Amino acid sequence: MKFTVGWLYPDLMNIYGDRGNILTLLRRAEWHGFEASVVELGRGAATQMDEVDVFFFGGGQDREQALIYDDLREFKQASLQQAVANGAQVLAVCGGYQLLGHYYQTGDGERYDGIGLIDVRTEAGKKRFIGDVVVLSAIDGLTPSTLVGFENHSGRTFLGPNARPLGKVLKGHGNNGSDHQEGCVQGGVIGTYMHGSLLPKNPHLADHLIAGALRRRGGGALSHLDDSAELAAHGWILQRAQRR
Repeated sequence: MKFTVGWLYPDLMNIYGDRGNILTLLRRAEWHGFEASVVELGRGAATQMDEVDVFFFGGGQDREQALIYDDLREFKQASLQQAVANGAQVLAVCGGYQLLGHYYQTGDGERYDGIGLIDVRTEAGKKRFIGDVVVLSAIDGLTPSTLVGFENHSGRTFLGPNARPLGKVLKGHGNNGSDHQEGCVQGGVIGTYMHGSLLPKNPHLADHLIAGALRRRGGGALSHLDDSAELAAHGWILQRAQRR
């Protein structure tokens, strides 16, 4: 069975080690016995979005977000919405997370309307949140129940009634530094501020995305993998966060 990752704007929305998320999805899919490949979805018309199982939308600065803003709405929005409706999964980090919501407002007051795929809104804050993040996941059955990453953002994201948080912040700031929530889950879409990369040290979340996408193809349970190295990295971040 084939497994395809769609990488949105790899030339512009790719900071803080986000490439590691692509590599993790590809390698784990291969280890689970699938024929894995990646499609790079840069600016301009994209013709392969209906083949994608998991989309990845990484982070970028305000300048990069401005460069892709019109393209996202003109060339990607409708196809992405249709793919999600058909069962594709999405992992969006930082800037990608913000642009999938209703809008992102810069510190200068300029507003960029998002594509409304998730019920969130974001406004720039004055203080930048930087450091380790530990989250108690709200995803049912995820083992271990913690997620770890690294945040570096000034955006303040707030969830609407149709979105639920990815988890509760145990360490760090999360979406906005005030409501103790991190990220968002809405249907097959996961948004988060956790860089670092996120998936290499959270293999259970990577498998959650893979399994969710393959259900639309009639895929069953994934095979068991030896995640001792990945979970050791996960545990090391937990210990480091507790010491700070």
